[in-house]
Amino acid sequence: MGYAMVLGEALVDLIETEYDGAPVYRQAIGGGPLNVAVGVARLGGAAQFVGSLGDDALAGRIRDFLASAGVGLDGAVTVPAATALAVITHAGAEPDFRFYGEPPSYGLLAADDLDVAVVEGADVLYCGSVVLLRPTVLAAARRAWSLATGLRVFDPNVRPRLLDGEAALAGLREVVAEFAAGAHVVKLSDADAALLYPGEPAEGVAAYLRELGAATVVVTLGADGAVLAAADADPVRVPAPKVNPVDTTGAGDSVMAAIIADLLVAGEPGEPAGWIERVAFALRVAGLVCESPGGATSMPTRAAVLARFAD
Repeated sequence: MGYAMVLGEALVDLIETEYDGAPVYRQAIGGGPLNVAVGVARLGGAAQFVGSLGDDALAGRIRDFLASAGVGLDGAVTVPAATALAVITHAGAEPDFRFYGEPPSYGLLAADDLDVAVVEGADVLYCGSVVLLRPTVLAAARRAWSLATGLRVFDPNVRPRLLDGEAALAGLREVVAEFAAGAHVVKLSDADAALLYPGEPAEGVAAYLRELGAATVVVTLGADGAVLAAADADPVRVPAPKVNPVDTTGAGDSVMAAIIADLLVAGEPGEPAGWIERVAFALRVAGLVCESPGGATSMPTRAAVLARFAD
């Protein structure tokens, strides 16, 4: 079995909680792509994280965390910047992310920083998330996308707070179309879909991304499961298991991680039924993640998922 190369951001989350009746912030290592890399490793796959990390103590903690999770850092670079922070508050159904740090430590990976051997040796390449809004990292992602010899997976992981008006949204929409056109798998949330393609149902978004060239599209719907469009079949709904959620942080990332881990083991399914099984398992992974606090720290092992959903 080969490895997955995950290109994207790593940062520190400050998650709003309460202590002694007052709001406080709990520190956690985060970043959607980092969660994906850790999730792949926890599920039995090999992963290499590729991105720019700061030069402070927080970056050291990120490196130590990834190493302890079994994630490789051969393609990570150190940059002269303080580690970016994401402050997460909960005022509605979706968590509100506010990002701090300029320039952000995760936004300084350049195309020339790529280790070509790491890119070309990967069985699966993941690109996506907020780094695509940084021109330097977008150039690196485009180069990796063009060099990849394995399967290419993409997740826009949209953060509205980082989009400065309609022009920025239109630009991101163009980037999504560009990467989707060459993707073996695109995963996005219903919130991503609603922002990128307002008024379009999830099935319509999945069908549109397949028309652009994506081989398989998964749109996650939270507790309602996911929409799957694969192998020229009509989009179908895959239900999520019933769980007792305490924190949804990282749930979508765990879906991506589970899909990547299974791609490493067995490649792409040849039939829609095979994809339905893959997505159903990924939703069980996400369900278990929701039953634990935290993002990267809640990524489960395959054995834990099978034990939790033994029935």
